[in-house]
Amino acid sequence: MLITAFGGYSFSWADDGFMAVVWSAVMVQIGAAVTEELVFRGLALQALEQLWGSRAAIVITGLFFGVAHLGAPDANAWSALAIALEAGVMLGAAFLWRRSIWFVVGLHFAWNTTEQLLGIPVSGHASEGLFTVDVHGPAVLTGGGFGLEAALVSVVIGVLLAAAMFVLARRGGRLPPRRSARHTQTG
Repeated sequence: MLITAFGGYSFSWADDGFMAVVWSAVMVQIGAAVTEELVFRGLALQALEQLWGSRAAIVITGLFFGVAHLGAPDANAWSALAIALEAGVMLGAAFLWRRSIWFVVGLHFAWNTTEQLLGIPVSGHASEGLFTVDVHGPAVLTGGGFGLEAALVSVVIGVLLAAAMFVLARRGGRLPPRRSARHTQTG
């Protein structure tokens, strides 16, 4: 983990009961991933894509995804923008690439569960993890109390992954053709 290499996080074993912590993380995060992905990618992205195209759908759902996380503990304008870019846009691009809501649910679940098991707050929500994390350094490096999603490293990696998945979606023919701005009239 890059942030740990830069001294942002240090971990120690929490020893809070391995199975209980893993079970709790799995149950909480599967619920969050399924709910959020059905709403944002399963319904909103696809409906907006039909209306205004893939790019507009990704931008709009990404922004709403960020705004939806403003109510989380330690959320602020930066954390909302960060999560909009690295998660909202990336998960939208993943959906366009694979055209599978369950693929996106799996990515979302894996990200959140990994964070929680590492003891890092997930979108501002601190939960028991397998490790206790000590945060050192500026919030731009660590994400501060909001967690890894508000770290600049996560945003850059998420945007790069989104760009790659968008290219793969285009190459794979999984994007609808662009709509022409000009309408021809017959008469």
